[in-house]
Amino acid sequence: MILVADSGSTKCDWILIDDQNVHHKTHSMGFNPFFHDGNLVYTKLMENDLFQTYRDKIDAVYFYGAGCSSTERNVIIEGGLRRVFENASYILVDHDLKGAALATSRGDKGISCIIGTGSNSCYFDGTEVHEEVPALGYVLGDEASGAYFGKILLADWLYHRMPEDLASALEADYNLTKEGIFEAIYNLPDANVYLASFMHFCSKNSNHTYIKDLLFKGIDRFAEIHVLCYANYREVPVHFVGSVAYYFRDILDEVAKKYGFTVGEIEKRPVEPLAEYHINLYQLNK
Repeated sequence: MILVADSGSTKCDWILIDDQNVHHKTHSMGFNPFFHDGNLVYTKLMENDLFQTYRDKIDAVYFYGAGCSSTERNVIIEGGLRRVFENASYILVDHDLKGAALATSRGDKGISCIIGTGSNSCYFDGTEVHEEVPALGYVLGDEASGAYFGKILLADWLYHRMPEDLASALEADYNLTKEGIFEAIYNLPDANVYLASFMHFCSKNSNHTYIKDLLFKGIDRFAEIHVLCYANYREVPVHFVGSVAYYFRDILDEVAKKYGFTVGEIEKRPVEPLAEYHINLYQLNK
């Protein structure tokens, strides 16, 4: 049996493929080594019924996650996984960018982008991924991500820069107070996930002029930094994974037209094409 995971900071999608090629799907919280340790990975996965049932029968685990971009950070996640899947002979922890490239490229050259809770991009040459600019995280970067838009939304609400009708709706929907916002951002864990939770409001009010303008400017900023940095951005398809890219495809198309690049695959959850990739690889190596 093989287990494939695609993890953002908010949510992790898992697919277990058994010996009859049956796919068992499940979900967990997202695991990011910047914010979570191996003990949390172990504790949360042991609460999952699917893993409780099959953990001793899993041969290989392929985990692609946000923040998993260095050996030092990857061993944090790997340690938790090894405690759960003790009989696995192979456990891979790799960057979510690599997962995005494998899920969208189908083995061809292209630019692969992530726009979900966080954001990032890479160029995939058919074998390896190459980053032209670094991901700066939700404090300094993550342009067009859920955390990025949530931060602007809350700041505009606090500064009284938001249209009155929208400000009233936001306050009512989330029972907002300045103190509550500060507590969630500065004192509680997973501030990026809290900020990204306001994308539900953006989606609900996507026809409002303020929200349309907010989304366009953010996605335009992402393209300027994370797509135009590649010299061949007009020559290869630009793929996307993540809920923001998926739900706001219309705005993404507008930005693509502005800069002259071609939008390729858009996967809300790349775990399924990732699972197919690893099934094929597993069968080739048997």
